[in-house]
Amino acid sequence: MYVCLCKAVTERQIREAATQGAHSLKDLKHMLGVASECGKCAAEAKRCLKRALEELGHQHHHFHHGHHHHHHKKG
Repeated sequence: MYVCLCKAVTERQIREAATQGAHSLKDLKHMLGVASECGKCAAEAKRCLKRALEELGHQHHHFHHGHHHHHHKKG
C-alpha cells in the first residue's frame, strides 16, 4: 500500500525505515521524503510508523538506545 503518493513510499518502506531507527515523522521525512511535498500523507505515515514500531517492540526488547540503569548508592 502506498502511504505517500508524491514520493511513492510504501508501508513496507516505512517498516524498513523503522528497523533502521526511524522514530518520528521527521525521521521518515529525512530518510524517505515522506510528507515533504503536499503533507496529506503525514497522518497515515505516522500511523504506519507507530504500527511498525509496536511490532518491532514485540520482536526486539533491546531496541531502545538509551538504557536507564538506576543505581542508588546509600550513604
